[in-house]
Amino acid sequence: MEIKSDFLVIGSGIAGLSFALKAASSGTVALITKRNIRESATFYAQGGIASVLSKEDTFDSHIKDTLYAGAGLCNREIVELVVKDGPARIQELIQLGVKFSSRTTGNDTELDLGREGGHSKRRIVHAEDLTGKAVEEALVAAVLSNKNISVYEHHIAVDLISHSKFVGQIQEDTVWGAYALDKTKGEIHSFLSKATILATGGAGKVYLFTSNPDIATGDGVAMAYRVGAEISNMEFIQFHPTCLYHSKAKSFLISEALRGEGAILKLKDGTLFMKKHHPMADLAPRDIVARAIDFELKKSGDECVYLDLSHKPADFIRDRFPNIHRKCLEFGIDITAMPIPVVPAAHYTCGGIKTDKEGMTSVNRLYAVGEAACTGLHGANRLASNSLLESLVFADKASEHAIKIIKNTSSEIPPIPQWETRGAVASDEAVVISQNWDEIRRFMWNYVGIVRSDKRLERAKRRITLLKNEINEYYWDFKITSDIVELRNIATVAELIINSASMRKESRGLHYNIDYPEKDDANFLKDTILKLNKLAGLA
Repeated sequence: MEIKSDFLVIGSGIAGLSFALKAASSGTVALITKRNIRESATFYAQGGIASVLSKEDTFDSHIKDTLYAGAGLCNREIVELVVKDGPARIQELIQLGVKFSSRTTGNDTELDLGREGGHSKRRIVHAEDLTGKAVEEALVAAVLSNKNISVYEHHIAVDLISHSKFVGQIQEDTVWGAYALDKTKGEIHSFLSKATILATGGAGKVYLFTSNPDIATGDGVAMAYRVGAEISNMEFIQFHPTCLYHSKAKSFLISEALRGEGAILKLKDGTLFMKKHHPMADLAPRDIVARAIDFELKKSGDECVYLDLSHKPADFIRDRFPNIHRKCLEFGIDITAMPIPVVPAAHYTCGGIKTDKEGMTSVNRLYAVGEAACTGLHGANRLASNSLLESLVFADKASEHAIKIIKNTSSEIPPIPQWETRGAVASDEAVVISQNWDEIRRFMWNYVGIVRSDKRLERAKRRITLLKNEINEYYWDFKITSDIVELRNIATVAELIINSASMRKESRGLHYNIDYPEKDDANFLKDTILKLNKLAGLA
C-alpha cells in the first residue's frame, strides 16, 4: 500500500505531535508510531520543562546553567534561541489545555516552579510529578481531532526512502518518506512525503539498565545514518543517577525534582557522600552525580545507594510527588518515612542526528526533532528538563521551515518502488534475536557505560562487528518483524556510540575515560561527527 502526504512524522512524543499540529495548518500529515499514540518517552517524563517564567529568573541565568552543564560543547546561538523561545512555547501548551501545577500567594495564583540539579533558579514548570503525561494527553487530543492528520499506530519505520537508492543517483540526496511495517498485518507500506520528520526519541534500550520505555531503540538515528546523514556526539549518553532499585520496578525513574526539593543521597550506612564529589552536592549536574554513585558502589560493593526525602513533611511529599509516592508504596517503600534505594540507568541520548537551527539534517527534506536530534543545545551533558523544552522549540522551528520548503519548491514525489521481500522466509529462530539483543545491551553496559577505557571500548568494538554481521545476515534472509528491525537499529546505534567514544581521547561531560581523566580543550573542544562509510572526525 502507498500512502502519500505533505509531511511524514515518525514518532508520537512531544516533538512529533507538536510538529504534526503545526504542519497540519498548511498540508496533510501522516504520523506513524510503533505502538499506540500515547506510548512515548514524553508520557513517562516526571520532572517538567525548564523555562524562564519567574521575575527572580533571567534568560542569562538559564543560558549560563545550560552552558556550564554542556562542558564547553554547547552551541551558544542554539542555547540562546531555545532559552528565549521557551516562555512562548509554554504558553502554547497552557492554551492547549495543559494544567501545570500552580500555587496561590495572597490573591495571586502563579505557576509552581521547581528546581532541579544544575539549575541556579526555580524554573521547572510541572504538572505534579506527571508532567509528561499531562503534556502528551493534551497533544494527543489535539492531534486526534485534527482532520489534516492521519495517525497510523503499531507501525514501525524500517528504512527511509532515499532518492539515490530507490530512484537514481543525484548529487545531493533527498528523502521521500519511509517504508514502514504494519505490525498488526505483517505488511510493509510505502509512506511517501515531501518532508520527513524523525521524532523517534532516544536509544536507552542499547543499555542493560535504562529508565526509557521499550520503544527507545534509536530507530531514527540508525535510519538517518543509513541514508548518509551526519550523526553527532553519540558518546554523550546521560545516565540518570536515580532509578528505583527493585527487582519488580522495571525502569521506574525517581525524578531529579526530589533532589531539587531537598532529597539527600546516602550510602547504605547512612553516610552522606555528594559533598566530596562536587560543591553543589546533591544538586550537582547529572553526570557528576551518576559518576559519584558509580564510584561509591564500586568502592563499597553495595548494590544501590539511597535517596532520602523523609526529613520533609509527609503532606508536602505526598502533594508534590503523588505518583512517585504511590508507585514506591507498591513495592513496600514509604518515601515519607524511609529512603529510596536507587541506581544509575541510561536515560538520555545527548547526541543524535546533526541538525541546524531549523531542524534540518544534512540530507534534503529530512528533519530531526527531539531526542533523536543533536541540535547543539546539550553539548556534552543535558541540563535537567531542557529536553522537553528543546522538543517544543525545534518542532516549531522545523515546521516553519518545512512548510516554506514545500510551498516554495515545485518538486513532486518521484515514482517509488514497492517493498520487495526477495524470497525471504519466516524465521523459526527467534532465539537469535533475543540472544544478540541481550549480548549487545550487556557489553554496552559493562564496556561503554558510565566509566570507559580504551581497552573496554576495543572489546566492545570487536563484539559489535561480529554481531552486526550476524544480524545483517538474519535481516536479509528472513521476513521483516519489528523485533529484527529494532535489533538491527540498536546494533547500529551501539556501533555509533562505541566509535564516537573511541575518537574522543579525553573526559568531558557524560564521556568519562579512565585513560584520559581530564578535559583536553586544545584537541577536543569539538563535536564528534560520524557519517556512513567514513568517520567524518571531530569538527
